[in-house]
Amino acid sequence: MTEQTIDEKFAAEQKQADADHHKPTAGAMTGHIVSNHFLLNIKLHQIKWFVKGANAENYKRVLNQTIDANNAWYDKIADELLDEGELPPSTMKEYSEYSMIEEDGKNKYLDASDMLQTVVDDFSTDNMFVTRAIKLAENEDRPFMAQVLVQLLGFNNHQIRIYQALLGKSAKEGFDDEDDDEDFDD
Repeated sequence: MTEQTIDEKFAAEQKQADADHHKPTAGAMTGHIVSNHFLLNIKLHQIKWFVKGANAENYKRVLNQTIDANNAWYDKIADELLDEGELPPSTMKEYSEYSMIEEDGKNKYLDASDMLQTVVDDFSTDNMFVTRAIKLAENEDRPFMAQVLVQLLGFNNHQIRIYQALLGKSAKEGFDDEDDDEDFDD
């Protein structure tokens, strides 16, 4: 048996990724989550660099804490994929393709409250993928992956509460009671 070339390995990876995204797996859904957290890091830095106003320095302290924790989760989620024999996204092209977090250079001109609202919205968007990935991991009998994803859901929910509080809101204020998972229903 001959060993595959680098090009053959990458082609096989891309073929598997395409198949996984047509019939979602816990690994594919978690790949979206890795991509979301990569883009979220960029957005958090954008806010930190451009936030203005009387509370800007307080916001920057909170943003720095979120950036550090988010980066740790980014690595932890990618490591979990590797532990499960999956390949996390690792290129800008993959991050751009798989992330559902939207970035916009115009966001640097938003007022502070609108900037902070984007953080709430992004963690909420990520939660749609996390909750779906948890269900898929449970269905695929991947308890350790499910456990890490449940912990990530807790982190995301905590971030939502922190940023909602900075906006003068309770943790769930402004969220619908509707099922946010409707895009993933089979």
